[in-house]
Amino acid sequence: MRPIGTAEELGRRRRRAVELAKQGEHPATAARFLGCGRSSVYTWVKLDRDNAEKLAAKPHTGPKPRLTDEQAKGSEGLLLEGAKAHGWHNDLWSARRVAEMIRRHFGVEYHVEHARKVIRRRLHWSSQKPRKKAKRRDAEKIAH
Repeated sequence: MRPIGTAEELGRRRRRAVELAKQGEHPATAARFLGCGRSSVYTWVKLDRDNAEKLAAKPHTGPKPRLTDEQAKGSEGLLLEGAKAHGWHNDLWSARRVAEMIRRHFGVEYHVEHARKVIRRRLHWSSQKPRKKAKRRDAEKIAH
């Protein structure tokens, strides 16, 4: 399992462990000081001997997004048209409806919960519930 920290922080920790080992510090002491395993320090020292560039930070970008940036912008435009424009009986967007709309227009299938994450993280939209209105409300009294 990957330790917590950015790629740069982890690379800095590896270089620091090698530096401590070169200064004569025992690998177990360096490992305890840096919060890593003793065998990791031995591995990093060996990598430094072979090729110091192997200790460099390696960012983990994750998988490539299924929706391109252009498609995401296009989906925002489609969402702004409203749900009625896409065949639903009211203008409320649910994650299920958004996933279906993306599938219809772009051919990309998302799980409902992942569609919710796409809306929140890529489009910066928030989940909102419509206000409920009483069926027997008196508009005149409200206006007064």
